Amino acid sequence: MATPITSVSQLDPNATYTYADYLTWRFTEWVELIRGKFRRPMAGPSQFHQVILGNVLSTIRPYLKGQPCRVLTAPFDVRLTTGGANGDAQIQTVVQPDLFVVCDRSKLDERGCLGAPDWIIEIVSPGNTSHDTRTKFDLYQESGVTEYWLVFPGLQTVAAYVLVDERYELAAEYATPGRVPSHTLPDLTLEWADIFADD
Repeated sequence: MATPITSVSQLDPNATYTYADYLTWRFTEWVELIRGKFRRPMAGPSQFHQVILGNVLSTIRPYLKGQPCRVLTAPFDVRLTTGGANGDAQIQTVVQPDLFVVCDRSKLDERGCLGAPDWIIEIVSPGNTSHDTRTKFDLYQESGVTEYWLVFPGLQTVAAYVLVDERYELAAEYATPGRVPSHTLPDLTLEWADIFADD
Protein backbone atom coordinates (compact mmCIF):
# COMPACT_ATOMS: atom_id res chain seq x y z
CA MET A 1 0.00 0.00 0.00
CA ALA A 2 1.34 3.43 -0.95
CA THR A 3 2.38 5.86 1.79
CA PRO A 4 -0.32 8.52 2.18
CA ILE A 5 0.72 12.00 0.99
CA THR A 6 0.24 14.29 3.97
CA SER A 7 2.70 17.06 3.03
CA VAL A 8 3.59 18.89 -0.17
CA SER A 9 7.23 17.95 0.51
CA GLN A 10 6.37 14.29 -0.23
CA LEU A 11 5.48 15.09 -3.84
CA ASP A 12 8.08 14.43 -6.51
CA PRO A 13 8.67 17.58 -8.61
CA ASN A 14 9.71 15.38 -11.53
CA ALA A 15 6.63 13.15 -11.43
CA THR A 16 3.48 13.60 -13.50
CA TYR A 17 0.26 13.54 -11.51
CA THR A 18 -3.43 13.39 -12.37
CA TYR A 19 -6.59 14.59 -10.69
CA ALA A 20 -7.05 11.03 -9.39
CA ASP A 21 -3.72 11.41 -7.53
CA TYR A 22 -4.68 14.91 -6.37
CA LEU A 23 -7.83 13.54 -4.72
CA THR A 24 -5.74 11.24 -2.51
CA TRP A 25 -3.49 13.97 -1.10
CA ARG A 26 -4.12 14.71 2.57
CA PHE A 27 -2.61 18.12 3.20
CA THR A 28 -4.28 21.49 3.63
CA GLU A 29 -2.10 23.72 1.42
CA TRP A 30 -3.57 24.77 -1.90
CA VAL A 31 -1.70 23.37 -4.87
CA GLU A 32 -2.41 23.45 -8.56
CA LEU A 33 -1.71 20.81 -11.18
CA ILE A 34 -0.35 22.29 -14.38
CA ARG A 35 -0.16 19.72 -17.17
CA GLY A 36 0.54 17.02 -14.60
CA LYS A 37 3.15 18.95 -12.60
CA PHE A 38 2.21 20.16 -9.15
CA ARG A 39 2.78 23.79 -8.33
CA ARG A 40 3.71 24.68 -4.77
CA PRO A 41 1.49 27.15 -2.96
CA MET A 42 2.49 30.78 -3.07
CA ALA A 43 2.46 33.09 -0.07
CA GLY A 44 -1.00 34.11 1.03
CA PRO A 45 -2.64 36.96 -0.88
CA SER A 46 -2.02 40.50 0.31
CA GLN A 47 -4.66 42.59 2.01
CA PHE A 48 -5.15 44.73 -1.11
CA HIS A 49 -5.52 41.55 -3.21
CA GLN A 50 -8.37 40.50 -0.93
CA VAL A 51 -9.92 43.99 -1.01
CA ILE A 52 -9.95 43.94 -4.84
CA LEU A 53 -11.43 40.44 -4.85
CA GLY A 54 -14.20 41.60 -2.51
CA ASN A 55 -14.84 44.71 -4.60
CA VAL A 56 -15.23 42.75 -7.83
CA LEU A 57 -17.28 40.00 -6.21
CA SER A 58 -19.65 42.51 -4.60
CA THR A 59 -20.42 43.95 -8.05
CA ILE A 60 -20.82 40.68 -9.96
CA ARG A 61 -22.77 38.64 -7.40
CA PRO A 62 -25.85 40.90 -7.11
CA TYR A 63 -25.95 41.29 -10.89
CA LEU A 64 -26.22 37.51 -11.32
CA LYS A 65 -29.13 37.07 -8.90
CA GLY A 66 -31.85 35.15 -10.70
CA GLN A 67 -29.62 34.39 -13.70
CA PRO A 68 -28.12 31.03 -14.74
CA CYS A 69 -24.51 32.17 -14.35
CA ARG A 70 -22.74 31.72 -11.01
CA VAL A 71 -19.70 33.54 -9.64
CA LEU A 72 -17.23 31.57 -7.50
CA THR A 73 -13.88 32.17 -5.81
CA ALA A 74 -10.87 30.12 -4.73
CA PRO A 75 -10.44 27.67 -3.17
CA PHE A 76 -12.52 25.82 -5.75
CA ASP A 77 -11.02 23.17 -8.01
CA VAL A 78 -11.35 23.97 -11.69
CA ARG A 79 -10.46 20.87 -13.71
CA LEU A 80 -9.46 21.96 -17.18
CA THR A 81 -9.81 19.55 -20.05
CA THR A 82 -8.97 19.83 -23.71
CA GLY A 83 -11.24 17.14 -25.11
CA GLY A 84 -10.92 13.39 -25.09
CA ALA A 85 -11.41 11.29 -21.97
CA ASN A 86 -12.29 13.32 -18.90
CA GLY A 87 -12.02 10.70 -16.17
CA ASP A 88 -10.09 11.65 -13.02
CA ALA A 89 -7.03 9.71 -14.20
CA GLN A 90 -6.96 11.63 -17.51
CA ILE A 91 -7.24 15.16 -16.06
CA GLN A 92 -3.81 16.71 -15.51
CA THR A 93 -4.70 20.35 -14.87
CA VAL A 94 -6.46 21.63 -11.76
CA VAL A 95 -6.32 25.37 -11.05
CA GLN A 96 -7.62 27.72 -8.38
CA PRO A 97 -8.66 30.99 -10.10
CA ASP A 98 -9.17 33.96 -7.82
CA LEU A 99 -12.66 34.55 -9.21
CA PHE A 100 -14.62 33.07 -12.09
CA VAL A 101 -18.06 32.96 -13.69
CA VAL A 102 -19.69 29.78 -14.98
CA CYS A 103 -22.89 30.06 -17.03
CA ASP A 104 -23.34 26.34 -17.76
CA ARG A 105 -24.19 24.98 -14.32
CA SER A 106 -23.86 21.39 -15.54
CA LYS A 107 -20.08 21.99 -15.26
CA LEU A 108 -20.41 22.41 -11.48
CA ASP A 109 -20.38 19.42 -9.17
CA GLU A 110 -19.59 18.66 -5.55
CA ARG A 111 -15.85 18.64 -6.34
CA GLY A 112 -15.66 21.93 -8.24
CA CYS A 113 -15.91 22.83 -11.91
CA LEU A 114 -15.26 20.41 -14.77
CA GLY A 115 -14.37 22.32 -17.90
CA ALA A 116 -13.67 25.93 -18.77
CA PRO A 117 -15.44 28.74 -16.92
CA ASP A 118 -16.79 31.51 -19.14
CA TRP A 119 -14.84 34.29 -17.42
CA ILE A 120 -11.80 34.14 -15.14
CA ILE A 121 -10.30 37.02 -13.17
CA GLU A 122 -6.84 36.61 -11.67
CA ILE A 123 -5.47 39.26 -9.30
CA VAL A 124 -1.75 39.25 -9.98
CA SER A 125 0.58 39.07 -6.99
CA PRO A 126 4.22 40.22 -7.41
CA GLY A 127 5.64 36.70 -7.02
CA ASN A 128 2.99 35.21 -9.29
CA THR A 129 3.20 37.41 -12.38
CA SER A 130 4.66 34.85 -14.78
CA HIS A 131 2.23 32.16 -13.63
CA ASP A 132 -0.83 34.33 -14.31
CA THR A 133 0.39 36.16 -17.43
CA ARG A 134 1.99 33.22 -19.20
CA THR A 135 1.25 29.77 -17.78
CA LYS A 136 -2.39 30.36 -16.91
CA PHE A 137 -2.89 32.64 -19.91
CA ASP A 138 -1.91 29.76 -22.20
CA LEU A 139 -3.94 27.21 -20.24
CA TYR A 140 -7.09 29.31 -20.22
CA GLN A 141 -6.74 30.10 -23.92
CA GLU A 142 -6.20 26.43 -24.81
CA SER A 143 -9.12 25.32 -22.61
CA GLY A 144 -11.59 27.77 -24.12
CA VAL A 145 -12.10 30.31 -21.32
CA THR A 146 -13.82 33.02 -23.36
CA GLU A 147 -12.82 36.01 -21.20
CA TYR A 148 -9.74 36.47 -19.02
CA TRP A 149 -8.98 39.49 -16.89
CA LEU A 150 -5.62 40.18 -15.31
CA VAL A 151 -5.89 42.69 -12.48
CA PHE A 152 -2.62 44.32 -11.41
CA PRO A 153 -3.03 45.85 -7.91
CA GLY A 154 0.27 47.77 -7.91
CA LEU A 155 -0.37 49.37 -11.31
CA GLN A 156 -4.11 49.61 -10.69
CA THR A 157 -4.67 48.24 -14.17
CA VAL A 158 -7.08 45.70 -15.66
CA ALA A 159 -6.09 43.89 -18.86
CA ALA A 160 -9.17 42.27 -20.44
CA TYR A 161 -8.69 39.50 -22.99
CA VAL A 162 -11.37 37.87 -25.14
CA LEU A 163 -11.05 34.58 -27.02
CA VAL A 164 -11.30 35.15 -30.78
CA ASP A 165 -10.72 32.21 -33.13
CA GLU A 166 -9.15 30.21 -30.27
CA ARG A 167 -6.63 32.98 -29.48
CA TYR A 168 -6.75 35.70 -26.85
CA GLU A 169 -6.96 39.25 -28.09
CA LEU A 170 -6.52 42.22 -25.78
CA ALA A 171 -9.99 43.78 -25.74
CA ALA A 172 -8.85 46.76 -23.67
CA GLU A 173 -6.61 47.90 -20.85
CA TYR A 174 -8.06 50.05 -18.08
CA ALA A 175 -5.73 52.20 -15.99
CA THR A 176 -7.77 55.31 -15.24
CA PRO A 177 -11.23 56.03 -13.79
CA GLY A 178 -14.04 54.95 -16.08
CA ARG A 179 -16.22 52.02 -17.07
CA VAL A 180 -14.84 48.48 -17.31
CA PRO A 181 -17.33 46.36 -19.30
CA SER A 182 -17.65 42.60 -19.32
CA HIS A 183 -17.72 40.67 -22.59
CA THR A 184 -19.31 37.61 -20.94
CA LEU A 185 -22.06 39.62 -19.27
CA PRO A 186 -22.69 42.47 -21.75
CA ASP A 187 -25.10 44.35 -19.48
CA LEU A 188 -22.61 44.38 -16.60
CA THR A 189 -20.13 47.23 -16.25
CA LEU A 190 -17.70 47.65 -13.38
CA GLU A 191 -16.17 50.97 -12.45
CA TRP A 192 -12.38 51.19 -12.36
CA ALA A 193 -12.53 53.28 -9.15
CA ASP A 194 -14.72 50.65 -7.46
CA ILE A 195 -12.38 47.79 -8.40
CA PHE A 196 -9.40 49.49 -6.77
CA ALA A 197 -11.23 51.25 -3.91
CA ASP A 198 -9.44 50.70 -0.61
CA ASP A 199 -11.65 52.32 1.99
